[in-house]
Amino acid sequence: MSHPGRRFSRKYRGMLSYPLGGGSELRFFEERHAADLFALVDKNRARLRQWLPWVDGSTEPAHTAAFIRGQLAAFAEGRGAAYGIWVDGAIAGSIGYHDMEPASRRVAIGYWIDAAHEGRGIMTRAVRALVAHAFGELGMKRVEIRVAPDNARSRAIPERLGFREEGTLRQYMWLYDHCIDEVVYGLLVDEWKG
Repeated sequence: MSHPGRRFSRKYRGMLSYPLGGGSELRFFEERHAADLFALVDKNRARLRQWLPWVDGSTEPAHTAAFIRGQLAAFAEGRGAAYGIWVDGAIAGSIGYHDMEPASRRVAIGYWIDAAHEGRGIMTRAVRALVAHAFGELGMKRVEIRVAPDNARSRAIPERLGFREEGTLRQYMWLYDHCIDEVVYGLLVDEWKG
């Protein structure tokens, strides 16, 4: 019996880079991207901090390098993958698979993008690409996205792609000094229209 991480790692080969159109593409994160990714997080720190609990813990490029190493380990074990979103040759955001459950055939997608690149459809195309890959090559049956209730821009993406709002996890995530709810969006392979 093959190791599930190896099986899923082989299936990622087609997603090491993926064109999204309009000068944008997904690229698999490598440790050499740490300085540029950290600079982008730092530039967007105040905005990202409203929604993401890891921002305050990312205070230097070494923290970003550790994140990338962790994502590479998750990839090797078949637990997830992280991609950078490049626009016109520069990194503009991040997207990835997390909470992957190969035995249950489900995965979650998380994402964020630089404020200067919002409203251009880039993230919608990136999420669509990961959903298609999850349902296609990875053989997943369910994709989930969790979003803070007040994060209207982030909520618009699963709604645009046909996800169903399934409910709210009350006080689900600790965000620095308080708990916040998360809205759960789910999409099943039979509902996916591509």
